[in-house]
Amino acid sequence: MDIKRLIPAVLTVLSLVACTKGTTVYRNELPPIYPDYIGVTIPVGIAPMNFNLTGDFDKVFVEVSGKDGKVFSCKGKYARFNLRKWRKAVSDAAGDTLIFTVLGKKDGLWTQFHDFPMYVSPYPLEDYGVTYRKFAPGYETYSKIGIYQRNIHNFRESPIIEGNLVPGQCVGCHTANATSPDQFLFHVRGAHGSTMMQLEGKDKWLNTKTDSTISNAVYSYWHPSGDFVAHSNNLKISQMFWTGHNGRYIEVFDNASDVIIHNVRTDEYILSPLLRTEDFETYPAFSPDGKTLYYCSAPKTDVPARVEDVHYNLCAISFDAESQAIGDKADTLINAFDAKKSVTFPRPSYDGKWILYSYADFGNFPINHNESDLWMMDLSDGSTRPLFNANSEYDESFHNWSSNSHWILFSSRRDDGLYSQIFFTSIDEEGNATKPFVLPQRNPLKYYHSTLFTFNVPDFTRKKVKFNASRAFKETFSDKRTQIKVK
Repeated sequence: MDIKRLIPAVLTVLSLVACTKGTTVYRNELPPIYPDYIGVTIPVGIAPMNFNLTGDFDKVFVEVSGKDGKVFSCKGKYARFNLRKWRKAVSDAAGDTLIFTVLGKKDGLWTQFHDFPMYVSPYPLEDYGVTYRKFAPGYETYSKIGIYQRNIHNFRESPIIEGNLVPGQCVGCHTANATSPDQFLFHVRGAHGSTMMQLEGKDKWLNTKTDSTISNAVYSYWHPSGDFVAHSNNLKISQMFWTGHNGRYIEVFDNASDVIIHNVRTDEYILSPLLRTEDFETYPAFSPDGKTLYYCSAPKTDVPARVEDVHYNLCAISFDAESQAIGDKADTLINAFDAKKSVTFPRPSYDGKWILYSYADFGNFPINHNESDLWMMDLSDGSTRPLFNANSEYDESFHNWSSNSHWILFSSRRDDGLYSQIFFTSIDEEGNATKPFVLPQRNPLKYYHSTLFTFNVPDFTRKKVKFNASRAFKETFSDKRTQIKVK
């Protein structure tokens, strides 16, 4: 027997016995922890990956070890790691592994489980945090709904704007320019609805419906220059409920939709007949160099009667920012219609290597489709494939990239099949994903199993969004508010 390997093992057992002060039995199985953080890959700087030990254990003891041995430990009703010690341990293990030894106390007896690893990615996640919509699911009226931001290096969450500040209004989708909140927008729907656009610290409220467009702006994406935003105009977004249909409950669909480009400096629209056909055009996104506009397009179909026949392709058209000209030819990059599938929500990586998108059986609202998976297109050769390791039996949707293009976040209902939560996964140089982990919380079991909120449209931000919510309330409901009419 290798005595050099035996001594550390003996010391570990003695250390654990001393800390737990009681009889300990060993169970040769992984600990039943929530969330499932076993074998996940995490970035340096992420908030402590606190977890709960399920199974009616009174207390939990956790020892975290690095390649050089014990790093630190914690003991309590759940695994709650010291922020300073956690940060140092994860930083020291960059590109390596942390090992977690877990013991649970029940009826005065300690049970030690099989150790498990967390891998620390060599790719940093230096963005400040994430933004997301959080609301109670509902289908008839707006309840508490808002846009929030969370510092991913600790547990601080703060509202950007909440529904109780704009009662009777729906706070809609939001987007920053390539994770920079210096250029940020969101939509407010209702009697005093408009689009709030923040440009280098200055706010302006926009009426985005014109005589030349079918509706207000809905899904938006910034041009990298910051001078333009691509919007979709989605006419009468409707919902229907499935009856007697296994695994399907609600469907959201458009009756008509177009794509337009908005010059945010002059507040004028740039229109093209190729993006405003009888077909359904939606979900625009600019390439990182700003020369290509990606979007989704489906042949016009009788909805809702034939909603299962709505299949969106991934398309592209050129755009010249200097001349403000949209190209005269649209290309189909992925013909999902012929495959009886649907591509939605294309999101190019900021390094120009990939397009991440949702792939479902039909329709354009993948969050309601359990079969919706994340797929990746390699822009160097046009090849596509599922994002293995990241997908689950439930829907994956509303994904976005970190500023360094090595992390993605997305919404998924994989926890309980009902509520969407935010998950993170790392992307390597070949476009491979690691096992995702849910957004860490101080006490995750209490947080996720007690809240009645669902999360969607998450995005990374490089720094904190600065927005005066009280002023927004006054501006939203003021008859004297200056609302710019887009031309």
